[in-house]
Amino acid sequence: MSEEILINVTPQETRVAMVENGVLQEVFIERERKRGLVGNIYKGRVTNVESSIQAVFVDFGLAKNGFLHISDVQPPYFPRNRDEKEEVGRKIPRHNRPPIQECFRRGQEVIVQITKDGVGTKGPTLTTYLSIPGRY
Repeated sequence: MSEEILINVTPQETRVAMVENGVLQEVFIERERKRGLVGNIYKGRVTNVESSIQAVFVDFGLAKNGFLHISDVQPPYFPRNRDEKEEVGRKIPRHNRPPIQECFRRGQEVIVQITKDGVGTKGPTLTTYLSIPGRY
């Protein structure tokens, strides 16, 4: 079994391909003018707590603050039951989570990962469930 990684870099884009036994398995293309931020992990600071929508806005160094909803907050950020564990693939239901204003306060630091790039005037969507994908 032969595996190859092919890389092609131009000023406009970068292409990476995984080939096994002469068959293309995966391809990744990143364009310079449309470089995505999804998957990036940042240490940010809460700038605003919005109890009406159960979310906080996080400044992590980009032009627009990120949006973090209570459904994307891990139990260690909850004020009580900090040792509560979740099984992989089984989040605590939203109605069993504490209010966002009990989890965060303005100025608090938080580690976040971008799950969706911002659209128009809106900033990116964030999560505290960090994921570092890899093939191996």
